[in-house]
Amino acid sequence: MALLIGTLMEPRVFFRVTQGISNPPDAIKALYTFTPAVLHGYCRHRVQGEDYPAIIPEDGQSVLGVFVTGLTDANVSKLEQFEGSEYDREAVTLKLVVKAGDAKGEGQVLGEERSSTAYVFNNPDRVEKGEWDFEHFRKEKLSTWARDEIFFSEDGDGAQPF
Repeated sequence: MALLIGTLMEPRVFFRVTQGISNPPDAIKALYTFTPAVLHGYCRHRVQGEDYPAIIPEDGQSVLGVFVTGLTDANVSKLEQFEGSEYDREAVTLKLVVKAGDAKGEGQVLGEERSSTAYVFNNPDRVEKGEWDFEHFRKEKLSTWARDEIFFSEDGDGAQPF
């Protein structure tokens, strides 16, 4: 299980990374569950010059992400390679979202806590102030990140579609 906080929140990118295709058969999709979740004590920022975000510890902040279950060791290995050396997989405690709120989280109802992992950025000098915008990513960048003919760098330096 893992908390996805950026490009991987989009199922087509998640499946592209873990399965090699953005739209696998329904039988494969059914192996995973995706649940909105909140991680307190962190903030999601833009990474300088990149399409993807970073989360870093920040008191008083929280990040809305997607809690995914059903991951195999092979999936985790692919996620590790995708995230690259600028991210550390860390144990975190999150809260599942029972009722979604508005874009700012107003009206949101949180439920039970879960232990998970999240990929935390370890290069704060590359973080820009300001929240990374998932909807902007979906509208402007997703087509590049989710197409099946895309290749990701395999040098352990993270996601670089080419």
